[in-house]
Amino acid sequence: MNAPLQIAMPPEASAKPKTYRLLIGGKHVDARDGRELERRSPGHGFVVSRYAQAGEADVEAAAQAAHEAFEKGPWPRMKGSERASVLLRTADLIEARAEEIARLDALESGKPIAQARGEIAGSVDIWRYAAALARTLSGESYANLGQDMLGVVVREPVGVVSIITPWNFPFLIISQKLPFALAAGCTAVVKPSEMTSASTFLLGDLLLEAGLPEGVVNILAGFGADVGSAMVAHPLVEMVSFTGSTRVGKLTMAAAAQSLKKVSMELGGKNGQIVFPDADLEAAADAAVFGGFFNAGECCNAGSRLIVHKDIADDFLAAARALAAKVKVGDPLDDATKVGAMISAAQRAKAPG
Repeated sequence: MNAPLQIAMPPEASAKPKTYRLLIGGKHVDARDGRELERRSPGHGFVVSRYAQAGEADVEAAAQAAHEAFEKGPWPRMKGSERASVLLRTADLIEARAEEIARLDALESGKPIAQARGEIAGSVDIWRYAAALARTLSGESYANLGQDMLGVVVREPVGVVSIITPWNFPFLIISQKLPFALAAGCTAVVKPSEMTSASTFLLGDLLLEAGLPEGVVNILAGFGADVGSAMVAHPLVEMVSFTGSTRVGKLTMAAAAQSLKKVSMELGGKNGQIVFPDADLEAAADAAVFGGFFNAGECCNAGSRLIVHKDIADDFLAAARALAAKVKVGDPLDDATKVGAMISAAQRAKAPG
């Protein structure tokens, strides 16, 4: 039997947990009913964060704030270049505080710090890419409708977008959604996972510092049953962007269909890696081990199954075992760690082995 891992407590363990309040209408506020959530670091066991826990009343306030900002505020009416400038300033601020954000994600999710740093660096690039798109959004024209007729397609922001993100890539996934909605001139209500909300709240502060008008982005911590569901069903919301489980995705689509909201979803999957006898076994084994161990397997495109031709099965499995033995499991804050902690005991119980 392997000896238990020895993980040193980081400085955060002896400090007071960071407290985050809801961001509604550009203001940091407590939940209407005063509830709070706390997040215990899965890799170290101490309480790392506390959040105001939103409920339906807070969703109502956030949706109203986002709607007001869209209907009467400057953001949808700005030039594309002006929105781009805010997004670029946000990217610069994220880059300046990249280590802080990566550390928050590593502590709250249990992912390796080296991986978290890579995700934040990628996020900076995405925000800058979205800024470029803000300048290039354009419509279409059609001159083939007749001698005296010209058809014009004008692209306009859809309105308030509800954005719901998961716990496995807290900062990266919000960065794959929010900057593009903002580039188009939309406003948003955002709900990160109740287990990994800290870096999204920090992003809210950076957006305000970058000059984003109040109410354009509103951030709520809470559970899907009373926050996510209300965000999807709210009549002022025109679009839903959701990343999470297939089960919740089905419920989300059904709820959004009641008012014909636009829906964008990325859901879970079971991904088989198929290996034939003519494959490069060394490369295939390396890909299989990476697919199974990356982010502790907590990934929608994780390699969850191997389908290997019987003629090479023994050799392939031997190669995969040899590589797996070299994967360093350990402290999420150790630069050399490849597999940190899983997000929760409940998730660990679902994992095979």
